[in-house]
Amino acid sequence: MKKKAALHNLGCKVNAYETEAMQELLEQNGYEIVPFKEGADVYIINTCTVTNVADRKSRQMLHKARKMNPDAVVVATGCYVQARGEDIDPCVDIVVGNNKKKDLIAILDEYYNAQHKIKKELLDINHEKEYEEMQVTHTAEHTRAYIKVQDGCNQFCSYCIIPYTRGRVRSRNLEHVLEEVRTLAASGYKEVVLTGIHLSSYGIDTGESLLELIQKVHEIDGIKRIRLGSLEPRIITEEFASSIAALPKMCPHFHLSLQSGCNATLKRMNRRYSAEEYMEKCDLLRKYFHNPALTTDVIVGFPGETQEEFAESMDFVDRVNFYETHIFKYSRRAGTKAAVMPDQVPEEIKSERSAKMIELGHRKQKVYEEKLLGTTQEVLMEEAVETEDGIYQVGHTKEYVKIGLKTEENLSNQLKNVKIEDTKQIIH
Repeated sequence: MKKKAALHNLGCKVNAYETEAMQELLEQNGYEIVPFKEGADVYIINTCTVTNVADRKSRQMLHKARKMNPDAVVVATGCYVQARGEDIDPCVDIVVGNNKKKDLIAILDEYYNAQHKIKKELLDINHEKEYEEMQVTHTAEHTRAYIKVQDGCNQFCSYCIIPYTRGRVRSRNLEHVLEEVRTLAASGYKEVVLTGIHLSSYGIDTGESLLELIQKVHEIDGIKRIRLGSLEPRIITEEFASSIAALPKMCPHFHLSLQSGCNATLKRMNRRYSAEEYMEKCDLLRKYFHNPALTTDVIVGFPGETQEEFAESMDFVDRVNFYETHIFKYSRRAGTKAAVMPDQVPEEIKSERSAKMIELGHRKQKVYEEKLLGTTQEVLMEEAVETEDGIYQVGHTKEYVKIGLKTEENLSNQLKNVKIEDTKQIIH
């Protein structure tokens, strides 16, 4: 009888890609994939450790799996377990660290053969030089496929645990990426999103570049859109911006990590650019793309952030005019430089600052969206959504604005030109 496996993903798009790749490995090796509910024989939780909240969610899901079936095998993979090392929750049977997920089937087989002896598969990730080759032929989304092309980070921002859990930069073989994109295009996917832990570093270890990869993906028939994951501002040069703007499939949607609009805070964060340089990069993108959607991440309450520094950051975010701003309260991560910095900001002050920055972000989003009224936008349709106003076919513009078209006709995975006549069509 087939063993039943249930998977649950926490964290970033890279984690999501790896979870889908592990699911394919299980399917190929005779496992039946079932929902993350009671009744599975194996529960696989791909964990995250980017914040304290992520740690807590990872622990909760591991305990939930054990509770759902006390006799099941509970497998913990990913960044939370990589950071914890040997110190792992007793509810876990198998620990699979980063760069070992591709070996999941062999690890499970060994576990069963060893009469269920607790198994820990952790590498010293800081010395790993090989990219962990995994692939997907289908994804949970039916129109858009996220493709992991890079792992690891060499930046060591003072607040971030990820270089310690993901290791140094490792780039995926360019031809392997193109093969996967061709397979997905043949399966009907129209949009690909290139993603990585530090996507901007793609190719620095192999003599290639992200620009070269984008240009080669652009040549693949069937793919209509190319979107990029999170970028570091420094990759946006005149050459990069003008080159990608010349590619018709390129989506004018750029997530440029900011973290703070205050230079003193950026320096303590070890971010390696100034607010002025960041603004120059935004201006470059706006020079080559018409009304691009610029989105970002901002941390509030970083150690030492004074009221004046926060005000400086707020003012900068106000001036950039982002489409979306993702706000994070600083989360202390043991082992990072920021964790031992003086002047840690109290939680209630972080919450106040977060609320102000979120409110600013919502205002800016509204301004951007109102500019779309009266325009016609190309929308890649994804699903039907029933509202009190009727049935809408819903998808995303190239700028990743979610748009609805009121019709009962199934338009899934079709590109449609939609006139935006009412704010009801802009969906959050």
